[in-house]
Parts: sequence; structure tokens; C-alpha cells
Amino acid sequence: MELAYITAGLAVGFVVGMTGVGGGSLMTPILLFFGVSPATAVGTDLLYAAITKAGGVVVHQRARNIDWKITGWLAAGSVPAAAATVLLLHNWHGDIDTLNRIIKHGLGIALLLTAVAIICKQKLLKLAQTHASDWLAMPDERRNVYTVVVGLLLGVIVTLTSIGAGALGTVALFMLYPLLPTSRLVGTEIAHAVPLTLVAGLGHAGLGNIDWHLLGSLLIGSLPAIYFGSKLAGRVPDRVLRPLLAVMLVVTGTKLVF
Repeated sequence: MELAYITAGLAVGFVVGMTGVGGGSLMTPILLFFGVSPATAVGTDLLYAAITKAGGVVVHQRARNIDWKITGWLAAGSVPAAAATVLLLHNWHGDIDTLNRIIKHGLGIALLLTAVAIICKQKLLKLAQTHASDWLAMPDERRNVYTVVVGLLLGVIVTLTSIGAGALGTVALFMLYPLLPTSRLVGTEIAHAVPLTLVAGLGHAGLGNIDWHLLGSLLIGSLPAIYFGSKLAGRVPDRVLRPLLAVMLVVTGTKLVF
């Protein structure tokens, strides 16, 4: 099983480095397939994401692919939302089976939403670019507020399911910042995911939802993989990866929900 965990970390880390998408969307279902409980899968994946994406930030920063201003506005909404969600989980008085069922269904819904976001990303991008003049005319203050609101929603979703920071966040940024290059959006979203997943992951650690041995095995495979994947960011066409990701997410999400 340890070799399987290392291989899973390698594969997911490579995809995340290339696209900024697929971390929780891929890793959490893989952990569930391996028999890990939903709560532990979410908690372990959150810390896994924080550490692996920190490596991706280094590469993207060297390539100047991060807009730190946008990252800051997203974090202004997502980090407090993640902390508040963790606090609610700490005060949860229901039994663990009920909590696992809630997380499992939340995972399924998040996976389906992520699949829709991946499939429709190009159409949404074209729509955003078609109306780019309208968006660009938006006052900076209003755009900043929308960015904080997007961060807030991502904070809740990611803390509960570990899914959505990459796909949903990147699509939202496409809509808000239609003229920002794709590689810069990917780098910005990876940079934003680090503080979000770190806060959420540490909160889950306090709940006992981390398998530390499993986390170590995943990191052995993922840390070198995300580095090389980040080097290839923007070079692998979306049309190759996007349909495969979407199909897998729809199948897995449907099974979790129903």
C-alpha cells in the first residue's frame, strides 16, 4: 500500500503542477478508494495540498506567474472562512458516522461542480473575453469585493471537502480577470491554495483527521512531481487532460452522492 500511496502522490502532484487543477479532485477520491474514511481523507489531503503546492509556488514565482494582489484578496475571504468552518466542525456534537456521511455527500457535489467547471472552462473564458470591456470597466473596489466573496465560498467548500481550490477557483478568476494569461491564473490560484489548505488542514489535524504515515508516503511521490509538472505548465494542451479529468470526476461524484 505504501508504494501505491507514493505512486498516487506522484501522479496527482504532476497534474497539479501542470494545471493547478486536480489536487483534491483526484487525491481525495483515490484515498476513499483505498478505504480511508472521508474525514481522514479530507484532512490528510488538505495538508498534502498545502505542502505540495508550496513547492509549486516557488517554481511559478520564478517564472513570474503569480499575481500576489489577487492572491491576497482571495485569501482575505478564504482563510477566515476556513477557520470559521473548522470551528464549526470542532463544535460538532453529532456522531462520526453522520459527519462522514455529510462529508461524503459534500465531496460528491464538489466533484460534480468541479467537473462542470472543467468542461465549461473554455466557454466561460470566451464569454469573459467577449465581455472583457465590461469587466475591465468595473471599478477596482467592486472587483476586489467579488474576489473576496469568491475566496469566502472557496474557503467553506475546500475545508469541508478538500476539493475546489483549483478548478472552481481558476474558473472564477477567469471570469473576474479575463485578460490575465492562463499560466498566471494557474500560478495565482496555486499560491492562494497554500494558506487556505494549510489553515484548513491544521484545523482537521486538531480534530484528529490526519493520517501522518499516509501523508508522508504521498509527499515522497508528489514533491518532485509537482516541481516538474510546474515546469510544463501551459505546455500540455487542456483538450488532452480536461475530458479525462471531467469523466473521472463525474463518475466518482455520482457514486458518492447516490
